[in-house]
Amino acid sequence: MKIDRDHDVVELNGPPQFEYGQKVRSRKTVRNDGTFPGKDIGDILVKKGDEGYVTSIGTFLQQFYIYGVDFVTHGYRVGMKARELESTTAADGADT
Repeated sequence: MKIDRDHDVVELNGPPQFEYGQKVRSRKTVRNDGTFPGKDIGDILVKKGDEGYVTSIGTFLQQFYIYGVDFVTHGYRVGMKARELESTTAADGADT
């Protein structure tokens, strides 16, 4: 399994990219890395294109914002990095 490392990125130097309640779309398929309870390691949690709402904003390793995204159709929340998400309004050119 390939592990992607972002050693040179420190997002916490600026404000979060997404806001509470903002509707977002997954830019990639996300699999369980072992931190999601009730699913096996490697199980797909979110597929590319799935939409949800930002319900929390936390930090990880004093480097990244982690967005808790509630994927209503799945019935659970997944922690995701900004690079794994896009605003659903970005394609429209509208702001949220």
